[in-house]
Amino acid sequence: MQDYQILLYYKYTAIDVPEQFVKEHREFCESLGLRGRIIVAPEGINGTVSGPIKATQIYMDALHQDSRFSDMVFKIDPSEGHAFKKLIVRHKKEIVNLHLEHDVDPRLESGKRLSPKEFHEMLKREDVVVIDGRNDYEYEIGHFRNAIRPDVKAFREFPQWIEAHKDEFTGKTVLTYCTGGIRCEKLSGYLVRQGLRDVYQLDGGIVTYSKDPEVQGHLFDGKCYVFDERIAVKVNHTDEDVVVSHCEHCGEPCDRYINCGYLDCHRQHLCCESCEREWYGFCSHECEQEAKERDRVDPLVLHLQPVE
Repeated sequence: MQDYQILLYYKYTAIDVPEQFVKEHREFCESLGLRGRIIVAPEGINGTVSGPIKATQIYMDALHQDSRFSDMVFKIDPSEGHAFKKLIVRHKKEIVNLHLEHDVDPRLESGKRLSPKEFHEMLKREDVVVIDGRNDYEYEIGHFRNAIRPDVKAFREFPQWIEAHKDEFTGKTVLTYCTGGIRCEKLSGYLVRQGLRDVYQLDGGIVTYSKDPEVQGHLFDGKCYVFDERIAVKVNHTDEDVVVSHCEHCGEPCDRYINCGYLDCHRQHLCCESCEREWYGFCSHECEQEAKERDRVDPLVLHLQPVE
């Protein structure tokens, strides 16, 4: 029985006193037994939470009764339990961080929105440029076919990357996408600000694209990285579903991320089940040695360790 739900949502809207909103919102979520991560800023809210179906429904109803969030879209996935270990509600300067002196306001400047079906049709064209608006490790495990992998480690690096490459996109149709739509709201807006005219964004992101009954995730290869305990989820529900990523140790096709067993590293890396056992959950022999010398082995991988 899947009697829990995972909610993914965001809304660019003015929140005048975000510190007070955070306090009250945290108390409300705690009263419902929700877990997850919620960021609140003067520009809006960005969250993903899990909880029992009844509790998550109360949460959605309450937010929809607030005029600021009355039309906020919730992307819903069924779950057998919580997808998070705890609840975090934080106040930050931005819900999506570009580190710009003059930030992009998606309510005023952004690319044209495309439905999953419209995005799918444009993906088939040969004259389009497709930009993945996520981080490198998200791209690694799955992406739209022929999408550009920007050389960025964090979203705030996108402005510099765009300014270095915008001449390559001038005069072309540019498509942008991300997990749930929130990042390419600003990314497409920044592209427009840089003078590009034909810029589009996938409305609702990969998550919405995957659920569309007509598209069925077609032309997305691999899995979609998500920021909860599932780590990655299936997108392409056609017979063209493929694995695009590879185990860092043996090079075989692999779409599972694990954390390095050395607590001071804990780097997420692609690792097949066989290599997880062979490497005892570590991303390198150096990490294995340091972890044992300093007694900093993750308890979750102790079952992989040889008994001495």
